[in-house]
Amino acid sequence: MLDVPQTMSRVERWEKQSEVPLLLLLATAFLVAYAWPVLDPRLEPDLKTSLIIGSRAIWVAFAIDFVIRLYLADRRGHYALHHWYDVVLISAPMLRPLRLLRLLAFARILNRSAVGGLAGRVSIYVAGVALMSVGLGALAALDAERDAPGANITTAGDALWWAVSTVFTVGYGDTYPVTTQGRFVAVALMIVGIAVVSSVTAVIATWLIENVQREAGEDSRTDQ
Repeated sequence: MLDVPQTMSRVERWEKQSEVPLLLLLATAFLVAYAWPVLDPRLEPDLKTSLIIGSRAIWVAFAIDFVIRLYLADRRGHYALHHWYDVVLISAPMLRPLRLLRLLAFARILNRSAVGGLAGRVSIYVAGVALMSVGLGALAALDAERDAPGANITTAGDALWWAVSTVFTVGYGDTYPVTTQGRFVAVALMIVGIAVVSSVTAVIATWLIENVQREAGEDSRTDQ
């Protein structure tokens, strides 16, 4: 059992205690169950069925986790409104694949293990978000595009190349989505890409300012 400060609310204590098993185990298992059939469409039917059942069971576990958090919250309506994305993703079975976004909560674990100043912590966030966005975006695009008429994103390599060029706002145009679902994925990646580029610029600026201030402080102490 993790040590949890008594000053935390009940829902905060639950989130801290359940964070590791939910994120490291369930979310990773869900990623495998979702990604394997996408990357290998020639899976044996029995194995594919097992993966589908496993992903649904994991989704149920996430739903139970949210119900528990909602029950423990002091202001349930406010908590549900603040976590509207959980409500939508759990309430709409057709959006179940988007539960992969739960993996972004790894940032909370990275934040507690991060050391150094603001620039260091933001760098971890930016790198984590960029990597996960590329990977998940490539999977989602391949899942949507592979069998579509006129599709040019038909392999894992095509999907990965497209996701990287989209997130980092290069946009060569040699590969592009032709389905509505694929275009929604593209829009999401474009938004993430703008945020990543802006964050990288901010990190560099912060790092430069911290170094200038540190050198100025050292110079002033030397003069004294």
